[in-house]
Amino acid sequence: MWLFVFFDLPVGTKTERRNATRFRNFLKDDGFMMLQFSVYARVDRGEEAVDKHLARIARQLPPKGNVRTLTVTERQYARMKLLVGESTKNEKAAPQQLVLL
Repeated sequence: MWLFVFFDLPVGTKTERRNATRFRNFLKDDGFMMLQFSVYARVDRGEEAVDKHLARIARQLPPKGNVRTLTVTERQYARMKLLVGESTKNEKAAPQQLVLL
């Protein structure tokens, strides 16, 4: 499963910029890759892992702004279309999920 985090954080003051940077750094340290400046994603091995990372995100939320998450399956993620530009190096090297039957 893929877990996406979308956010719009204020950066008008020094404190707000610091909070936004801390949140982005937290996401990177937690294994998320940046798809766009305020869109991050990571692959997880199931709903339990997704729930664990959602709880971590909830503990790191900045005091102001909007943060949204979305969980999609590998199949849904594979249907994503890039309409302009090229995939980033991180996207091209995104981990592939191994399915054991």
